[in-house]
Amino acid sequence: MNSNQYTVTETENKTRIDKLLSTVVADTSRSQIQSWIADDYVRVNGESVKPNYKCQTGDEISWAVPDPEELDVVAEDIPLEIVYEDSDLLVVNKPRGMVVHPSAGHQTGTLVNALLYHCDDLSGINGTERPGIVHRIDKDTSGLLVVAKNDKAHAGLSEQMAEKYIERKYEAVVHGVIEHETGLIDAPIGRDKNDRQKMGIVENGKSAVTHFRVIERFEGYTHVECQLETGRTHQIRVHMRYIGFPLVGDPKYGRRKTFDIGGQALHARSLGFEHPRTGERLYFEEEPPAYFQDLLAQIRKMY
Repeated sequence: MNSNQYTVTETENKTRIDKLLSTVVADTSRSQIQSWIADDYVRVNGESVKPNYKCQTGDEISWAVPDPEELDVVAEDIPLEIVYEDSDLLVVNKPRGMVVHPSAGHQTGTLVNALLYHCDDLSGINGTERPGIVHRIDKDTSGLLVVAKNDKAHAGLSEQMAEKYIERKYEAVVHGVIEHETGLIDAPIGRDKNDRQKMGIVENGKSAVTHFRVIERFEGYTHVECQLETGRTHQIRVHMRYIGFPLVGDPKYGRRKTFDIGGQALHARSLGFEHPRTGERLYFEEEPPAYFQDLLAQIRKMY
């Protein structure tokens, strides 16, 4: 456990504590600081605070963060489709059916198991079960995600994620015909009160914003592009269901009568961000996999 202290200066008066500490603590993102505050690792004048606490001149900030646990996840020789790689990060095109990080019931065969075999080192910011993982996509969602090889890269990417600088666009096929060419869904997401295994639209949930654009319409279905402004759990799946257009094949939020494609028709097609070391803007795009293309072809043949 590493303990640290900092005294707020006059020029930092009324600065949010999460913003202030992200500049004080080297290689640490604002979202990571917020996580520390939520876990009560951060105190101001000996008292617990919230991430939006506005510091006062002379405040004594202390933080004691547990040392990272030793990694016990097994490295596995699993093929990876690596779109880009350098000394700081890599971009992976994850296949559908692959879990991103180990959890109960998924201790092996995950992206993390594969990454540990491929890389000599990964960022330790997210702990032993999620080394290098900056963001995740669901098991049955395919597509692009970025992985950090060191803490500095992880902090930079997480900061971009928190400030909404990372561009993430998905393709989906939904039930129903969306009449509008474009739209915006702004509805908070949290745990469903009636089913803790699901997420839902709840009043006290976290802010969630999704933009969508129609790519192609069919009789009874729509092919859409969704762009995330935030990254809540199951966000696109929950938001599209909320407006009456659930994803085809979605076993959790979709319709009972749907195409049996082994999961939701959702693909993380494009990813754009600034390189955390060089500042260069990077952009990657991957076409949806065969199952997705086959689904579209099947729907076209129906009508």
